[in-house]
Parts: sequence; structure tokens; C-alpha cells
Amino acid sequence: MPKWLCNQIMRAFHKKDRRQIRLLNECWFFYYNRPQDNHNAGQL
Repeated sequence: MPKWLCNQIMRAFHKKDRRQIRLLNECWFFYYNRPQDNHNAGQL
């Protein structure tokens, strides 16, 4: 998980901002499920 996304999620949980938590959760799943290019292949 990118550091910026982790920081945003931590901030949303701290503020108990459910809307932001849902949005960031969707961003994470989009990021995690994106097609991998050759540079990142095998780095999971």
C-alpha cells in the first residue's frame, strides 16, 4: 500500500469519517486490482 494512501486511511479512521473511509477503501481495491506492468511483476 502506498504511504500516502495509508496516511489518508489513518486520518479518516482517526476522524471517524465513514464517507472518506469508504472512498479510500475503494481506491485501495482499485489500486490493488489494477493490471500489473512488467516493472512491478512479481512484487506482491
